[in-house]
Amino acid sequence: RFANYCMAAKGTTIKDAVSQWETKHEGTKASEAKEIKLMGMYPPIEKMDASLSTLTSCEHLSLSTNMIEKIANLNGLKHLKILSLARNNIRSLTGLEAVGETLEQLWISYNNIDKLKGINVLKKLKVLYMSNNSVKDWPEFEKIKDL
Repeated sequence: RFANYCMAAKGTTIKDAVSQWETKHEGTKASEAKEIKLMGMYPPIEKMDASLSTLTSCEHLSLSTNMIEKIANLNGLKHLKILSLARNNIRSLTGLEAVGETLEQLWISYNNIDKLKGINVLKKLKVLYMSNNSVKDWPEFEKIKDL
């Protein structure tokens, strides 16, 4: 029964997670906050949906410990410097183009990434945490030297 309940539970949307964040941080609008942590939501966030674009002042966004499969909808996060997506189900680094000119740190450990394709768009990247992924070919890390 429990397994059936878990399967039926719908994931938390970004909009709902942001609403919960605003309730918890009384008097602070998410659109004005520099740091937003939406970690370990229950039920977990499954999609980075278009509601992320409302976080226009955000410099540090944490979506760790959810069930996100794909990096998406980062348009509008014009000031984003740190993106934490550790402990999700992400398979690829595509979808980072919108933050290519601002992102300095990408925390993406404990996912299912096997190639670094897409990392080349991060022109200001200084820190990359990506332990416990599925990269098997050391030459994949050659892509980082050109940043």
